[in-house]
Amino acid sequence: MKYDNLVLRLHDADRDGLIDIRELKGLISCGRCHDIPPHITEQILRRSDTDNNGHLDFEEFYTMSLHHKWMIRNMLTRYCRYVVPPPRPLEGDEPDGAYEKQMSICPPPLTMVIFSIIEIIMFLVDVIYFQDDPNHNQRLGESTNGPAATLFIYNPYKRYESWRFLSYMFVHVGIMHLMMNLIIQIFLGIALELVHHWWRVALVYLAGVLAGSMGTSLTSPRIFLAGASGGVYALITAHIATIIMNYSEMEYAIVQLLAFLVFCFTDLGTSVYRHQTDQHDQIGYIAHLSGAVAGLLVGIGVLRNLEVRRWERYLWWIAVIIYFALMTTGIIVHIFVPDYFPKAEYN
Repeated sequence: MKYDNLVLRLHDADRDGLIDIRELKGLISCGRCHDIPPHITEQILRRSDTDNNGHLDFEEFYTMSLHHKWMIRNMLTRYCRYVVPPPRPLEGDEPDGAYEKQMSICPPPLTMVIFSIIEIIMFLVDVIYFQDDPNHNQRLGESTNGPAATLFIYNPYKRYESWRFLSYMFVHVGIMHLMMNLIIQIFLGIALELVHHWWRVALVYLAGVLAGSMGTSLTSPRIFLAGASGGVYALITAHIATIIMNYSEMEYAIVQLLAFLVFCFTDLGTSVYRHQTDQHDQIGYIAHLSGAVAGLLVGIGVLRNLEVRRWERYLWWIAVIIYFALMTTGIIVHIFVPDYFPKAEYN
């Protein structure tokens, strides 16, 4: 009611406490109804003028505002916008969900799909190679003597063929080994690539693969290595890295973080337990662990950070320094301490 009294005083041009037809027309125009016909204004005045004196006093004006709320509503909105400043987000401040809004399908997320197709082709090459061999009695795809496996597997006796530190990711022992890696790397890789683009995801994946072979070679120098598990674990911990760096910008960040942590610790713990208790277990858990560490460090280093905070700059430098220190140490040991490793075979 106080607002109605204020409006009446504002549009009472002759200060007589009454609103005539001319003043009512101005009031309606102020309410953003500029094209209302004059006869409509007269009808509104006539219906609201209960004493038929051709003017509206305050009581009549107040009653009119109750029956014609559309007339006052726009004026009130304009008044509020003028008096109350619009909220302005702080510079660099992003609401929850800003991370998800960065997702884009241009360019299409095909990096992990391409890697997966190559891995499938290499697997099929070895399967087809042995399909007509009567002496081959191993289950589907479990032989490492095929042409692709022989060329690409990490062979500790052929470390001088340096491509094997990466190419072993194209070799898989058994259909289940292949399928599990493909499913995880496609789903996790595409989710990362939608936000961080193909080259960052490729760096994380290859860094995990390289760290897997490097770590295995240093800790178990006589172990052969096959599969992309190092790269897969790198993608898993890269998700943890991006959650840490974009925590405030992500929806349900704590739920995602807990899910990935539980998965990592459960799977790694199971792998270590089986390796220690089953003498026939051939899962290279060091490759898993090394790939996970690389994915976390490289993920912090190369994945997008939507809002860089001071502590995140320090974390970035720590991650980059640790990763390069570990990789440099591994390379130096391989080059300058050859006696630690099995004697090379050049056949």
